[in-house]
Amino acid sequence: MRLAHDRISPKRGSTTLDRLCKPARRNGALVLAAASLGLSAASAGAAGLLFYETGGPEIGLAGAGQATRAQDATTILGNPAGMTHLAGDQISVGTQLLLGNSEYSMSDDALLDGNNPGNVLSPLPSASVFYSHSIDDRLKVGIGAYGNFGLAAHYGDWAGSGFVKDAGIIAFNVQPTVAYRVNDQWSVGAGMGISYGYFALNRDAAGGEQKEKDYDWAANAHLGLLYDLDARTRFGLTYTSETRYDFAIDPQLSFNHSIGAANINRSWALPLAAMVNSPQQVMFSGYHELNDQWAVMGNLGWQDWSRFGDSTIEAAGNEVSSGNKLQDTWHAAVGVQYRPNEKWRFDSGIAYDSSIYASQSDTSLTIPTGAEWRFGVGAQYKLDAQSSVGAAFEYLRMQGSAVQNPLFNGEFDTGHLYFLSVNYAHSFN
Repeated sequence: MRLAHDRISPKRGSTTLDRLCKPARRNGALVLAAASLGLSAASAGAAGLLFYETGGPEIGLAGAGQATRAQDATTILGNPAGMTHLAGDQISVGTQLLLGNSEYSMSDDALLDGNNPGNVLSPLPSASVFYSHSIDDRLKVGIGAYGNFGLAAHYGDWAGSGFVKDAGIIAFNVQPTVAYRVNDQWSVGAGMGISYGYFALNRDAAGGEQKEKDYDWAANAHLGLLYDLDARTRFGLTYTSETRYDFAIDPQLSFNHSIGAANINRSWALPLAAMVNSPQQVMFSGYHELNDQWAVMGNLGWQDWSRFGDSTIEAAGNEVSSGNKLQDTWHAAVGVQYRPNEKWRFDSGIAYDSSIYASQSDTSLTIPTGAEWRFGVGAQYKLDAQSSVGAAFEYLRMQGSAVQNPLFNGEFDTGHLYFLSVNYAHSFN
C-alpha cells in the first residue's frame, strides 16, 4: 500500500458522498452496506472491517451457505457461479438497519484526563440491489450494487481528541458478473468489483480542528466454482482478491501535552493499511436438502488480514512498541432452512469469526473489533409464483479489546450489533 502524505485539496474533498458522510460521522457512525443508497458503514465485521450482511436473506442464516445456496440474485456476491441456478431474469433488493453499542473507557492509569468517548456506534440504514439476466440456459450475466466494507468511528470531544475525533472509510461497490454452466455438475463465475472509497480523518490541532479527506477508486476480482453432486447436494468455492485504496492522508499524529511538570511529546501512526484495504479471502460452502422441507448448509472461510500489520508507536521520534499486530482470520458457519409449505421458508444460522488481532490486550483505538459470534433468524414468504418478500434479524456479539497506548490506554466493552432487514425478490419468467 502506498500512502501519500500530501494534504488533500478542497476540490477532491467536496463530493456528494462527503456531504452524505457528515451526518453519519456527527451521529457516531458505524459503516455498513449501502449500495443503491450510496452509504456504507460498519464498526467491524467478519472479525475485521468486512461484512457478510448486505440486507438480503443471508442475515437470517448468519451468512451460512453463502457460496452455494444460489437461491436468488444475491448469489452475485455470494458466489457468481450460482447465477446458473437462476431461471430467467431475477432481481433482489434488500434494506437493513444496523444498531449497535460498543463503549470505550480509559483506564485509571491513562496519562490523559478528561471525557471518555463512550459508545462509538450509532444506528445506520443501508441497502443493496442485485440483478441476474439469462442469455440462455448456460450463460448468465448480472450486476450488483452493495457495500460490505468500511469503518467509521465517532469519538467526539474526548480526552484524546488530539489523536482522533472521527475516522472512517466508506466504500460503495458495483460488480458486473458473468457465469457459465460447463456441464450438469460444474459451473464457473467471475465478477469485477469496481469500488469507490472515501476516507476522512478529523482531530484537534493547534488553531482548531484538523480535517483530512480523500477518495480513490479500486478494483477487485470475484471468482466462483459451483459443483452439483446431485439434485439435492452442491458445494461452492469462492475467491475474492484484495481491494487496495491509495488515499492522500497523513497517518502520523503528533501530540504535545503538559501533564503536571512533565511535557508529553508523542507521535503515533494510525493503522491505515488495515483501515483502508479489504483483504483477499476464500470461502467454501456446502448445501444439502435432507428432504422437501429441510435443508442444511455451512461455511469455512479465511481472510488475509496479516498482510495489513499495524503501525508502530513512537515517542519523541523513537520507536517504543510495534504492537497491534494483525493475523489472518478464520470463519465457520452452519445454517438450516425449513419449508412447512410452498408459501413459507424459515431460516436460522450461527457463525463464528476469529479476531484480526494476535492479542486482544493490544489493539487499535480506531479499529474496535475482536472475535465475533453471529446468530440469525429469518423468514421468506412467496407472494405468488414470481415474487417473494422476507425479513430477518441477526445479533452479533463482538469480543472486547484493550488499547495499550499509555496516554489513553483503556478498554472497549463487549460489542453488541443488531441487524434488521427486509428484502424482496422477483423473477421475470
